[in-house]
Amino acid sequence: MTSSPQARQARVRAPELTGDVWLNTGGRRLTLAELRGRVVLLDFWTSGCINCLHVLDELRPLEQEFADVLVTVGVHSPKFSREGERTSIEAAVRRYEVHHPVVNDPKMELWSQYAVRAWPTLVVVDPEGYVVHVAAGEGHGEALRRVIADLVAKHDAKGTLRRGGNPYVPVEEQRTELRFPSKAVVTAGGRILVADTGHHSIVEFASDGETVIRRFGSGVRGTQDGPFDLARFAEPSGIALLPNEVAERAGYHAIVADTAGHRLRGLDLNTGEVKTVAGTGNQWRDGTDTGKALDTDLTSPWDVTWWAPAGGVVVAMAGNHTLSVFDPSSGTIRRFAGTTVEGLRDGDVHEAFFAQPSGFAVDGQKLWFVDAETSALRWIEPAGESFAVHTAVGTDLFTFGHADGPSDQALLQHPLGLAVLSDGRVAIADTYNGAIRRYDPFTRDVTTLATGFAEPQGLVRHDGELYVVESAGNRVTPLGGNGQATAVAGTRQAVRRPPTVLAPGEVEFSVVFTPPPGEKLDERYGPSTRLEITASPPELLADGAGVGTDLVRRIKFAEGATEGVLQVVAQAASCDDGGEHPACRITRQDWGVPVRFESGGGKALSLMMAGEPKAPASGQ
Repeated sequence: MTSSPQARQARVRAPELTGDVWLNTGGRRLTLAELRGRVVLLDFWTSGCINCLHVLDELRPLEQEFADVLVTVGVHSPKFSREGERTSIEAAVRRYEVHHPVVNDPKMELWSQYAVRAWPTLVVVDPEGYVVHVAAGEGHGEALRRVIADLVAKHDAKGTLRRGGNPYVPVEEQRTELRFPSKAVVTAGGRILVADTGHHSIVEFASDGETVIRRFGSGVRGTQDGPFDLARFAEPSGIALLPNEVAERAGYHAIVADTAGHRLRGLDLNTGEVKTVAGTGNQWRDGTDTGKALDTDLTSPWDVTWWAPAGGVVVAMAGNHTLSVFDPSSGTIRRFAGTTVEGLRDGDVHEAFFAQPSGFAVDGQKLWFVDAETSALRWIEPAGESFAVHTAVGTDLFTFGHADGPSDQALLQHPLGLAVLSDGRVAIADTYNGAIRRYDPFTRDVTTLATGFAEPQGLVRHDGELYVVESAGNRVTPLGGNGQATAVAGTRQAVRRPPTVLAPGEVEFSVVFTPPPGEKLDERYGPSTRLEITASPPELLADGAGVGTDLVRRIKFAEGATEGVLQVVAQAASCDDGGEHPACRITRQDWGVPVRFESGGGKALSLMMAGEPKAPASGQ
């Protein structure tokens, strides 16, 4: 589906920038008026969104290529309440090495003014201050390069292009032993391996947790194999130890989820050698994710753990909301659970929905895990010839908080880590609440063990003590307090995005995708687009759910429905227009659209994946 010629002629004035905190500008507020003459790229993101982190990596080469004419401004429109706090966004900008101005949009005012519907969304503003291109989701790097190059040529010839004067001001960094660490494990010899994510390395501590034995990784971001002091990682996170007999066959002892490198790395704890054992380095976007491990694309593996019932290392593929199993002995990897639809749905592993799985803990036949984006604690266990997914805490993509009590009433906020305690209860690193929570699978109650931690992301048991990996605190600290539980009577919170108001009954639904300059839809092997629609709750949709190749569809909501969430996954294939061997690429985006039904509401719903704006956004 493409925009009409009339849409291409639209001139949409970009709303002025607003926000409560500016970062990477030396404290100075920027305006679009002062950036006139430059191409401005607005990146609407939130720090806990894995797709947003992918986009940060996609933008880096563009910022370098067009350094004298392009100004990127990150508009941080938070999903969770914690993400809107100044200390959190400051930490995120440093953690993910964001080297462009960022404005915090805590009330989502800019989000509304630009009619944004999804994280991430990219908006291109031309040198005269008009919105000329909008793209939701990731995978738009090459398309944006063409759009920007076209604008530069046009406005250079027109005399409206201004070069130089980048407003970015770097933040002074303090040197610390650890920088935004994420996960940790204890070896059989009592040493502690910590994923030092911000230093792109793995630190091996002595049993005292303070003495550094060695570092795996030079500290320079990259994906180089070799000796421990020369190897390179890219934002490593989870670490798993292999059983002895498996390690002997594989030739390495530990697996590292090299998150931003989209790889799994093997560590030989005897020789210090590092080698890639899974992943090509390319981010998975479409097609098979099962096969020879070194020939298979991965997408932001966030945590790893050995789980015998699955027959290998379970990998949390946060980037596409699935779980994979890697077999070190055969060197193969396969999809284990999930469909790539982001959401919360239990049942058979092949039909379940996940939402950024980010932390594991094993208790025999149970694999515990946390889904960050649904603020959920869940588990998987064998069920006949397959496996079944269950949810202990969590309801949907938009509800969160800090509340203890019965698990069906308890609330978490973007948890990232787990540990099974000696008594079988489960400790939770409740990251955005800065708390360590505890779930009792026998009573199904949730309590709070401790608060005041700086974004805890990992938990590890060592010498009878529970240690907390405080990512924003740059340290690993003991829990303390002897694990005495308290009950927090918190309140339910929800994502503050305004719902889309629709009329009850049938709605015309569409996704807009316009290939960028120099590209066309790839229809060599059939339809170039794919659309999958589901809903939460599932009974919200009376008709129109499922998978198809057309980006336009009639959907019907159930009679009597008042509200819910429409879950949409769309993708489109496009290729260079011309040339003997044109380069082709996949653009993909998923949306969770809150909807409410009222008489007089809209009878059509359109989502933009990529294209030129058709009409002025609200508030312009």
